[in-house]
Order: sequence, then structure tokens, then C-alpha cells
Amino acid sequence: MSNEPNVSGFPKLPPGAGAIDAAASQAFTTTDSGLKYRILREGTGLKPTARQSVEVHYHGWLDDGSVFDSSYRRGETIAFGLNQVIAGWTEGMQHVGKGGMIELEIPSKLGYGDRGAPPVIPPKAQLHFLVELIDVK
Repeated sequence: MSNEPNVSGFPKLPPGAGAIDAAASQAFTTTDSGLKYRILREGTGLKPTARQSVEVHYHGWLDDGSVFDSSYRRGETIAFGLNQVIAGWTEGMQHVGKGGMIELEIPSKLGYGDRGAPPVIPPKAQLHFLVELIDVK
């Protein structure tokens, strides 16, 4: 028996990403707002609050699989306040602990809405993110 996790059903990890837990659930949890998330790797540190800043590595794509942004591709993490980003990130990142990995499915209303973020994100786009929480500040 292999120690490698079964990653079928999970997103393809970008180069540089850490591993998915072998016991990670393939099922998404849906919040009252419509956000869907699943913990791919349990963190061992504290979970951030909406008023804290986080340092993350992330990979974002659209329903058609096209990648619209990726800190992995740039080769550097990014830090920002959770109250300075789209609502789906603010809510979603509060579910994972430092050192963990989360996958987010963010409905349009919690992302960029009817306007999108031209030219990269079309109007009413659902967004997908793979996020590793490096630090909470």
C-alpha cells in the first residue's frame, strides 16, 4: 500500500504546492452564503479572522480550467488583509489553519459579481482557488 494520497477528484496541484492530506475529503462543505470549500490539508496553526492579514500561496482558475492568477507561477507568496479581498476569500480563509491547504469554489456574488474583472475574469464567473495558508498576522 502506498503512502501517496489518492488525488483523483482533487485539483491538479501547481508546481511548488505542498501535498494534499491522504485523508482529505473529496466532498465540499457549502456555507449559508453559497461558498463551497474543502480542506485539502489540515493546518496546525490558528485560523485567521476576517480582520487579520494572511500570507498565502494560491492558484485561481475559472470553470473552463483556465488559470487567471497564480502566486505559484510568480514564484512568491503574497500577504494581504482578509478585509481587503473578495468576500469569498474573507469567508473561506477563516476555515483553514496556518500551514493548511483549502480549495474554494466562490460563486459570482462572493467574487466579482455581474461586472467581473475584465479582461481576465468574465461577468458572473464562478471562481476556483487552491490556497496554502503560510502565515497569519
